[in-house]
Amino acid sequence: MKRGVLIVLSGPSGVGKGTVRKALFEETDIDFQYSISMTTRNPREGEMNGEDYFFVTREEFEKNIAEGNMLEYAEYVGNYYGTPKTFIDDTLASGRDVFLEIEVQGALQVKEKMPEGAYIFLTPPDLDALKERLVGRGTEDMDVIDKRVNTAASEIRMMANYDYAVVNDEVENAVQRIKDIVKVERLRVNRVLPEYIAMIEEIDK
Repeated sequence: MKRGVLIVLSGPSGVGKGTVRKALFEETDIDFQYSISMTTRNPREGEMNGEDYFFVTREEFEKNIAEGNMLEYAEYVGNYYGTPKTFIDDTLASGRDVFLEIEVQGALQVKEKMPEGAYIFLTPPDLDALKERLVGRGTEDMDVIDKRVNTAASEIRMMANYDYAVVNDEVENAVQRIKDIVKVERLRVNRVLPEYIAMIEEIDK
């Protein structure tokens, strides 16, 4: 069976990763399995446990780290974020594509372990747009927002570690660009070749 494609969407905090992911999953022509991240931060308004994130205590998260159950994890602005491991491996092996939306530090950890994935960096048109988006959320104080904008500036420099860059100017445009990237990824020789090798070996028997 052809292995699924791991699609990793990352980028600075406040760039709109969650908004783009939700819009992408509303498209009728995609069938990605969303990999739900685990976090110790409190849910924002409208977020559901087991749908947007697995919301856990710090103690629960650290237990998962100790038991080797995390594909990646990072501590970001005082909270842990991470990706449970087994779920992704099993889903890819079943032939289904997995979509992962995570912070920059976590994405780079995943790339070390699973370099065959498609790594997409979602970037704001500029840092002013990013700050406006964070202020518009209304969920954080200005000092936290300033800290996030400064962190975002350093994260944007990490774009060099990704395969693709998508500007989030308009959500529908960003969604279309991601869909185009996934189409291209499915045509990569390293994804197609194993099928043909298997066919050749079958003929040679």
